[in-house]
Amino acid sequence: MESHYYNVYVNWNTERKGVMCSPELNREAGSCIEVATPPEFPKGIPGIWSPEHLFTAAISSCLMTTFLSIAENSRLQFSSFSCKSKGKLEQVDGKFMMSEVILEPTVIIADGKDKEKAERVLQKSEAACLISNSVKSKITMIPVILVQ
Repeated sequence: MESHYYNVYVNWNTERKGVMCSPELNREAGSCIEVATPPEFPKGIPGIWSPEHLFTAAISSCLMTTFLSIAENSRLQFSSFSCKSKGKLEQVDGKFMMSEVILEPTVIIADGKDKEKAERVLQKSEAACLISNSVKSKITMIPVILVQ
């Protein structure tokens, strides 16, 4: 597979805020998002996406898209996928870092006989997620499989 590039531009507006867009995404559809320093830092702003939220979201959404692909290839029948995620920011060796991301995916299946298959698909998805494989943060997955 050849290399792919994903372009993102961020422009500072005011205070600790900016707007982030990508030329590959449709600006008319509201694809630009406001980003800011999180409120835990000096002059941070609550209620706006922060780099820390986006980092956590990248890992969580990668798990979902990888799951969808592997589930399709494995012919896993499911009615729902959702994932709560929590990124942990802490100071390590004098530097702030996102040290851990906890993923709590929930998959709803129609037939209980597919429970082990769903667990395998989730495990494969975690192992194959390219974003998780690209970061040094600890990734912890706590899966839940429910039968409809």
